[in-house]
Amino acid sequence: MKMREAGRRPRLRRAFAAAGLGLLLAVAGCGQNSAGGDQEAPAGDAGGAGGLKVGVILPETDTSARWEGFDKPMLDKALRAQGLDPDIQNAQGDEQKFSTLADGMISSGVKVMIIASISGDGGNAVAEKAKAQGIPVIDYDRLNLGGVSDYYVSFDNEKVGELQGQGLIQGVGAKPGAQIIQIEGAPTDNNATLYTQGQLKALQPKYDSGEYKLVQNQPIDKWDNQVAGTTFEQILTGNGGKVDGVAVANDGMAGSVVTVLAKYGLNGKVPVTGQDATADGLAAILRGDQYMTVFKPIQEEADAAAKLAGALAKGDTAGADAVATQTVNDPDGNRDVKSVLLEPQLITKDNVKTVTDAGYIKAADICTGANAQACGQLGIQ
Repeated sequence: MKMREAGRRPRLRRAFAAAGLGLLLAVAGCGQNSAGGDQEAPAGDAGGAGGLKVGVILPETDTSARWEGFDKPMLDKALRAQGLDPDIQNAQGDEQKFSTLADGMISSGVKVMIIASISGDGGNAVAEKAKAQGIPVIDYDRLNLGGVSDYYVSFDNEKVGELQGQGLIQGVGAKPGAQIIQIEGAPTDNNATLYTQGQLKALQPKYDSGEYKLVQNQPIDKWDNQVAGTTFEQILTGNGGKVDGVAVANDGMAGSVVTVLAKYGLNGKVPVTGQDATADGLAAILRGDQYMTVFKPIQEEADAAAKLAGALAKGDTAGADAVATQTVNDPDGNRDVKSVLLEPQLITKDNVKTVTDAGYIKAADICTGANAQACGQLGIQ
């Protein structure tokens, strides 16, 4: 299945610039996650010990708890299950550290690199160094446009945005002249571009018909939660305090938007979108402060990356190709990248139980205080 991941990227860049680069947080990313203890490989488990070495670099922890709470333990477990020896590090949002970690992994003799980049440029620089040493590279969660990575594993990110747009429409309903503010992710993150494209698939017809009015579409540099809140408040006050719906790219920034709405007595009255199905995001949905989020079962992403790495570490490209049966177009690199694209799920109050039943969030993390009654009504235990 071929998908054009970023075909409208130049146009969106111009739109982002027009929105005001001066005001420029992640998924995809994002609030507080809670991973059960069974996600970690047991202490002393020699699952990958002595196996072929695989290097994994995750991007940060400041804006998204998913990387350490979910991806790290799930990747560790999945890679060990493939008989591999994983070295998983986090760059903590530092491009230089990202590069230094990669250098160390390459020198240590890793057979495969899996990278979730901070930015496309930084990810591409690392991929080029690895490829120069004959090490295959898997772009994890974020595709680095114009790069040389061999494979890409993620969710259908344009679909993520489309679900956000559809969720916002559900929440706002048929309200002629409804005023919408869009708070988007970092302009250096290709996923953020895809989320916006997906949102506009659902929302642009509403804007074109005049049923909804787009007040402003604003990207947030580095997916920064605090900046997202400040920026949203500036847009809100500049619009006379009027807003009927807020399309927000992830749960972390949605939390900051909700805080601002509460300041003006609008929380619970204005639908807000999110992404990542974090504990904070789900709790806000149960309270009625956030309308929806997007659930991405990260275990599926970790498993797919591990199967790819297992084949590539043994030099089995045919086996890797049998895992990555889709392709994503990289317009900057004029190439199609062999990919695994997984299906995201729209979560509203009615199906929060989907996430807890899957074990990604514990009921105890979201059913406290005023949410206890809602959890009881929804069968969340």
